[in-house]
Amino acid sequence: MSTATARAAIARQRAAEDTVASYITAQLNADPMYYYRHVNVRVDQGTVILTGYVWDTPSIYRARQIAGEVPGVTRVVTSGLELEINGPNYGPAR
Repeated sequence: MSTATARAAIARQRAAEDTVASYITAQLNADPMYYYRHVNVRVDQGTVILTGYVWDTPSIYRARQIAGEVPGVTRVVTSGLELEINGPNYGPAR
């Protein structure tokens, strides 16, 4: 495989990962039960990495479920999600 071919393959992979990340972000933000506006989504070779903060533990489980249901996702990492203990009305401004 030539260098140009390899670069093109990497570019296609990254574009596909960005598409999956955008789709997951849209699915999270469409969830009627939980607030995910402070969650960042990254995809790396089928692994979804969620970072940011949420208001409660059940929202972490739901985010994992939503991301895991997307075709092509092989693993979901939520260790980068933090709980904003005081909730949406009392937490620090971010």
